[in-house]
Amino acid sequence: MNVVDSSGWLEYFADGPNAKHFATAVKLTHELVVPTVTLYEVFKVVLRESDENAALQAASALQKGMVADLTPKLAISASKLSLQHSLPMADAIILATAQAHGATLWTQDIHFKGIHGIKYFPKK
Repeated sequence: MNVVDSSGWLEYFADGPNAKHFATAVKLTHELVVPTVTLYEVFKVVLRESDENAALQAASALQKGMVADLTPKLAISASKLSLQHSLPMADAIILATAQAHGATLWTQDIHFKGIHGIKYFPKK
């Protein structure tokens, strides 16, 4: 299973220098878990930088994977991870979702660097 964080999705959609690193995980939709907070963040950024049609297309692409809701159990796990790794709330929810599904987290977000179970690619 795979989770691509918001930075990875945005890099993929923009066809940025690291897009190739995220393409495999994004295209394997049957192995893709999408935290609802990732859907929120990606939709918001694409809407801000483009238009609603582009944001809806991005949201549609994310929803090809299995969307994982934020449950009370996941929220508690994310809170602990946030304190353990000094992560912002959204990042902690994304990590907790990946861990709950036994998934690899794909990212270029420096907050995740050095955490077990992460495929981190430095921004170029």
